[in-house]
Amino acid sequence: MKWLVAVLLSSAMWHCAAASDERVASSPTLSRIASTGEIAVGHRTSEVPFSYLVNDQPTGYAIDLCLNVIKGLGETLGLDELKVTYVPVTPANRFILVRNGDVDIECGVTTNTPERRRQAAFSYPHFLTATRYVSLAEQHMDSLQDLAGRSVVSTTGTINIAQLNELNRTEGLNISVMLSRNHEEAFDMVASGQASAFVMDEILLAGLVSSATDPAAFHISQATLSCAEPYGLMMPPDDPVFVELVNKELRNIYQSDTIHSLYEKWFLQPLPPDNRVLNLPLAPALAAIFANPEQYTE
Repeated sequence: MKWLVAVLLSSAMWHCAAASDERVASSPTLSRIASTGEIAVGHRTSEVPFSYLVNDQPTGYAIDLCLNVIKGLGETLGLDELKVTYVPVTPANRFILVRNGDVDIECGVTTNTPERRRQAAFSYPHFLTATRYVSLAEQHMDSLQDLAGRSVVSTTGTINIAQLNELNRTEGLNISVMLSRNHEEAFDMVASGQASAFVMDEILLAGLVSSATDPAAFHISQATLSCAEPYGLMMPPDDPVFVELVNKELRNIYQSDTIHSLYEKWFLQPLPPDNRVLNLPLAPALAAIFANPEQYTE
């Protein structure tokens, strides 16, 4: 009888292993990661506090989330350690790099929208933010109507440009829409008076203002150009097994103390390298997602 039990247990374990191997084989991303022992992580260079460089090393809230996910993926694949290769991405090239397989998972500030889900897959949300604009405080701008007839900048490759153009069209504001290569350039255009306002995700505007020499010189509008929208970790399209495993690891993080420690580290504590503090308490809507990530459906 003991011999029979041992045989049955061995058989069950073999079938579980085989099923796991089959799942890995069905995922192009996992197959590549398992065979090379490496995972390519897309990162931003200056998206405080999500994904930016400190001493040329990627760091931030989204980076920490990804590293926790990668640790779990390594355990699932039976690998002692996955080598992380960092690949810098921009708003303009991030989708191309993910689709081409140059990036396995993008850990940054990409908003999950229906249109974008035709180009890539997304994880459970890791943050929610609305679109606002920043201007010089001395201009006393706060409403959407205050943008009328002005030069307003946003960054190439972002959804914020489409939101700005839609506002301009529907409200007839006669805005001169300007494009920048990156967020820092757009913010500098406002600071120098080249543009009256910079339209972008409010959390990214808050990071830029907090790092300015004189934060009080800038004002982020109360008016919004969008509802709160989710950031997600971006992955290659047509690889549901990889997405499922990434979400499984995120769920474990969200339902443990890890997510609260990470949130406090990046949104309530001093940030490297200059110890600025965003002081952004966890919003109830995001807390609800952390408590039950399955509630979020595309």
